[in-house]
Formats: sequence, C-alpha cells, structure tokens
Amino acid sequence: KNRILCRGPALLVLIASLAACSDSAPPSDSSAAKVDAPTLPDASRQYIEVETVGRGLGALAGVHPGRVAFRAQAMAAIGTPMEARVIMIEARPGEVVKTGDPLVTLQSADVAEARARLIEAEAKAAAAEDLLRRQNEMIQKGVGLEVERFSAASAAREARAELERARRTVALIGEGEDDRFVLRAPANGTVLAIKASVGEVVSPGGQALVEVGDPHRLWVVADIPEREVGGIAVGRPAAVLVPGADARFEAAVEGVGQLVDSDSRRLPIYLALKGDTSRLSAGMLAEVRLSSAEASAMSLPTTAVLIKDGSRRVVYVQREDGRFEPREVRTGVSQEGRVTILEGLQPGDQVVVRGAMLLDSEAEQQL
Repeated sequence: KNRILCRGPALLVLIASLAACSDSAPPSDSSAAKVDAPTLPDASRQYIEVETVGRGLGALAGVHPGRVAFRAQAMAAIGTPMEARVIMIEARPGEVVKTGDPLVTLQSADVAEARARLIEAEAKAAAAEDLLRRQNEMIQKGVGLEVERFSAASAAREARAELERARRTVALIGEGEDDRFVLRAPANGTVLAIKASVGEVVSPGGQALVEVGDPHRLWVVADIPEREVGGIAVGRPAAVLVPGADARFEAAVEGVGQLVDSDSRRLPIYLALKGDTSRLSAGMLAEVRLSSAEASAMSLPTTAVLIKDGSRRVVYVQREDGRFEPREVRTGVSQEGRVTILEGLQPGDQVVVRGAMLLDSEAEQQL
C-alpha cells in the first residue's frame, strides 16, 4: 500500500503531461490537406494505376457549340423618333441598301409642328439679330442707350438658342415635307427584318421598325463552360465548322465575355473568322474547336480527378515512399476522357489515374 501511495505523484505528472499534449492546437486546414490517405492493403494496390505527368502532352482542344452573329457595330435597329403612323414601306427583307436609302415613310402631326417651330424660330432669330445690329450702330453714332443694346443682345442669344433646338429636333426627324418624314439606312448593309405594317401607329422607345446588318462583318460566338475559361486567351487559334453553309474557317479568339449565364454556367467567347464569309448568315449554328493553348501544357485522364465539397478538384500523387498525397488542382478543357491541368502539378509527379476513389472515402465523384 505504501508503494502505491509513493507512485501517486508520478502518476499525476504523467496524466498532466498527456493532458497538455491533448490541448495542443489542431493542424491547420493547409496541413490537413496534405495528410496521407490510409495505407492500402497489398490486395487493393492492383486496382491502382499511376501515370507520370510530363510537359509536351499538350492541352486538349475543346469542341463547343456556337453561332454566327453580327458584330456589335455591324447591325443597326432603326426606330421612330416620335409618335407617327406608317404610311409606306420602301424596303424589303434581304434587300441590299446603301447609306441614306429610304426604308419607311411615316406621318405625324408632331413633325408638322416641329417644322413650323423651326420656321418661327428662324424668323425670330433674324429679327433679334437685326435689332441687335441697329442698336450697335446707334451706340457707334452716340445716339443709342447701352441698356437697350444689352437688352437686344440678350434677346438675340435667346433667339439663337431656340433656333438651335428647333434645328436639332428637325434634324433628328429627318427629311420630308409637311407632316411626313422618312427613315433612312444609316449604313450600307442588308435589310434583315421589317417589323412595321402600313397603318400601324408607332412610338419612340418601341421595337425597331427595320433592322439592317452588314453581312461582311460577322463573327462566331461560342459558349464555354466557366470551369474551362481559365485556359482561353485572346489570340488563341480555333477551327470553326458551319454545317448550314458546309464551310470551314480558321479563326482566332478576339474577346472573352465577362458575364456567366446563371442557368448554363457558360460565358461567351468571340472569334474572328478568316476568309470569305459571304456564304454565312447571322444565326447559323457553328461548331468551334479550340486549338491547344500551349504545347507544354499537361493533361490527365478524367478518372484521376476527384470532386470534393462540390467544387474542389483533387488528385492523388504517389510519393517516393509509396504513400499517396492529395493535391488540389485547377482544371481546364476536358475532352475524350482527358482533362487539361492548369495548376497544382509539376512535371514528373506520379498521379493516380485509376482507383483514386479507393484512396479518398470523402470524395463525392470523379470528374
């Protein structure tokens, strides 16, 4: 019994030491991400296949749906500047027009009033200028009053301003006589659509009455999954197939959109076409194949990439000691069972490409 009591202090010291160890801070998230997977039994290792990552495998070329479209500056939508009634349609869909060609003739009481105001403003401005001229002459002769000259100068300024407003209004309306005015083609192009009917009353801010586009200024818009946009840059070459025109084109990325569609999780890229596009029409469907981004990019089988926490992409790298280490990566284009690796791996890494699910019970699925 005495021997047990003597050992009491030593036991207390041992318990206190263990408690101090248990109170130490847990490993950080970054260190946890590098914890080895459980050691696999020898019988399970036959289901594991490893591939060495190396430069020169090439980034994958993705094939994406696209469409032929007018460039932003190549299409014009012509509407009415004021409420009016359509009395004549002078163009037809598919017609080639030049700048200034008449498209639609309209009739409006507001137009007649605006032109009448212009005539009135011209008359008032002329009278005000004449009065100012006479006041200046009288001052020079010494028989005029400065206060009268100042008043005439103010009236002339107001008349000029009113005349300028009236001219701008009539210029906005366009050419015509009395209560009629004509909408004209703002640029060379082809009439794409006529959305007005004779007798229809139209208003400013409504739908365009006529759409005109330049068929020689087309490009292709392709929709790219957001996860693959990281490997796409301006100037990247591409090949475009337009089945409706049985035509193939060399192309290059000219711009990358910045707004992701909330439903499809895709965003547009814009491609400039090389060669004759006269056989194309806006709206035609296209297939876009992006060429390899870099000859030195890396790719892996999609079976190597595990998805965790809904969005994280993880691969397992075999270390020199034979154990496996999780590594988070950023992926690019995926095609024909392989995916481009943009970040997270180095040439020479030994990556598990088959059986990765055996190493991670928390993984939700494979890419």
